[in-house]
Amino acid sequence: MNITTFAKRLCLLVPLIITPAAWAVEAMPSPPQLAAKSYVLMDASSGNVLVENNGDQRLPPASLTKLMTAYIATLEIRRGQIGENDPVTVSENAWRTGGSRMFIKVGSQVTVSDLLHGIIIQSGNDASVAVSEHIAGSEDAFADMMNKTAGDLGMSNSHFMNPTGLPNPEHYSSAHDMAVLARAIIHEDPAHYAIYSQKEFFWNGIKQPNRNLLLWRDKTVDGLKTGHTDEAGYCMVSSAVRDGMRLIAVVFGTNSEQARAAETQKLLTYGFRFFETQTFYQKGTELAQAPVWKGTTHQVKAGLAEDLTMTMPKGQLKKLAASMTMNPQLVAPIAKGDVIGKVEVKLDDKVVHSADLIALEAVEEGGIFRRMWDSIRLFFYGLFN
Repeated sequence: MNITTFAKRLCLLVPLIITPAAWAVEAMPSPPQLAAKSYVLMDASSGNVLVENNGDQRLPPASLTKLMTAYIATLEIRRGQIGENDPVTVSENAWRTGGSRMFIKVGSQVTVSDLLHGIIIQSGNDASVAVSEHIAGSEDAFADMMNKTAGDLGMSNSHFMNPTGLPNPEHYSSAHDMAVLARAIIHEDPAHYAIYSQKEFFWNGIKQPNRNLLLWRDKTVDGLKTGHTDEAGYCMVSSAVRDGMRLIAVVFGTNSEQARAAETQKLLTYGFRFFETQTFYQKGTELAQAPVWKGTTHQVKAGLAEDLTMTMPKGQLKKLAASMTMNPQLVAPIAKGDVIGKVEVKLDDKVVHSADLIALEAVEEGGIFRRMWDSIRLFFYGLFN
């Protein structure tokens, strides 16, 4: 497939992320103004922020902190560092932790899986401390893991001092960072993400409900976590799926349990009503072949390192135009994953997104005669081009 053919196909097929400044949408209402200190609405597929107000403001996250605690626990499970059925001995420190509780008993043994349910559904501070001690030995050591993980995820406005979210002047996060964390939870571990949709959990003779009221009000909502302290107000991170489109809504600092649910619902309703998301190409799909000099083969397959997904106001996807360029004079050796070109997508005359084209396979250096012959060809190619 030549470049022109690819570009024509790309105009109809390539989905790419754009920024609000590039949208120029007609007859689209302004986003709702929420009664909250900060909020963010994010497209879960692309990570594109659709709506935000003070999204990077550092605020106390309360029990939204437990999203990071649970994320690290499931990460350690996937790495094989701990097992779901591992018994965890409950320390006096964990048992004495105040605030919301799972009601585990000091000296008893509780499995990692049960503690994870207690963290996510019951928002148990005692369960959070028990898990942190099991993984890292102490709350302080676990907080170091939390901050390292936050850095890895790009959560630049977050700093954690404990696994619970109990108040501390140096313990903070932001609506945008919590959306980033929620997106990682959703995409990286679908099996454990199912816990976030459970409406209640029974432990130690006590049945406690999930505090996310939207799980009862909106059947498309399937997570994630609520939080509340006097300092933080009422906070929530929620996610919902409608017609294959998943959105993440985060609100910080509302004034009641009912308000955080209502304000979150406003964000989700707006997003699903006025935006659409579509994934057209998955990472690793061959989009074209580029010529290679001095290699064992004459061409290399080109594709993308990440899925090509477009989130835009409804009706705008069909207005895209795209083009592809290859780096000039690709010379072997070429490693799999090397950047060998670029795709640019335009809305009207504005470039709204660009994505690197990468080599989908390695091309080794050719033999001496191939290299000599291509060197001669390149010399004359340079003269006449």
